[in-house]
Amino acid sequence: MQATQKNVEIAIKGKWFRVPALEVNGKDIIVRGKWIRIARVEAEEWLESELEDPQGCVQVLKQQRSADLRADILSFAQKLPEIRPKYQYPVEWESIAAVRLTTFQEWWEGLPQETRKNVRRAQKRGVVVQVRSLDDDLIRDIQILNNDSPVRQGKVFTHFGKTLDQVRRDQQAFLDRCDYICAYHEKELIGLVKLIYRGDVASILTFLPKASHQDKRPANAMMAKAVELCAERKIQYLIFGKFNYGNKQHTPLREFKTRNGFEEVLAPRYYVPLTVKGVICVRLKLHRGLLGFLPHSVITFLVNTRAKLHAFKYEPV
Repeated sequence: MQATQKNVEIAIKGKWFRVPALEVNGKDIIVRGKWIRIARVEAEEWLESELEDPQGCVQVLKQQRSADLRADILSFAQKLPEIRPKYQYPVEWESIAAVRLTTFQEWWEGLPQETRKNVRRAQKRGVVVQVRSLDDDLIRDIQILNNDSPVRQGKVFTHFGKTLDQVRRDQQAFLDRCDYICAYHEKELIGLVKLIYRGDVASILTFLPKASHQDKRPANAMMAKAVELCAERKIQYLIFGKFNYGNKQHTPLREFKTRNGFEEVLAPRYYVPLTVKGVICVRLKLHRGLLGFLPHSVITFLVNTRAKLHAFKYEPV
């Protein structure tokens, strides 16, 4: 198998970096981590197809002499709707938040009454949802939306305070197969969803309701539009990140997903050891990180503490 070494740009916590990568069968493989070096397909969750010929990729990675591209583990996932494991590599079940789609009406009728009321509340309170393409006007609106709050969901919001050029750079990916779902109230953008189409699957890349307009329920209105667009395209699954993040469970975001028809779908993710260290780490589950080891109660305490610290630090004077 041929592999081409190159440099690619990736976003880490809202900032762009150029990093070494291997192009294998049209996909860029990057390696991250300090103590445990894990190779992954860059932007894997937004691509239309999964990793082809993983055995060939394993061989290429084992032959690497560049320090930047030496890895202990190769991690790759299967793409929905294929959930039966195809390979004999060590596998773990990744918790995906997904809506299994048939028709919009079926999704709508399966929602809790309160969720349907929230969609109607948005309409009654003047929220208008539009599907737009990226242009200079939308980029300016997104910049204003980003600056609504420096803290979101208890974490520092990495897009707060960015320039127009930085916002434009952030939005350049997947423009040939995405929709921008925009919620407006009296010409003010109060919510944004960037929806990426991946064949028979669609994934939510950006979900950004404006906290100062939460009473107008833009999040519910945008989600209904996203489902409508997917149903029109005969999409099988609408994906919104993970359902559970390791042992981190019962979060407000997960509750929102559940109230909007998302459920947990378990899909195979493989962890292929490439070195002796990789073998040990996979056997001991060290690749899972802290969210895979700490109990939910400890994670909840740490998350709440972080949220309080950020709220205190960024609270308006």
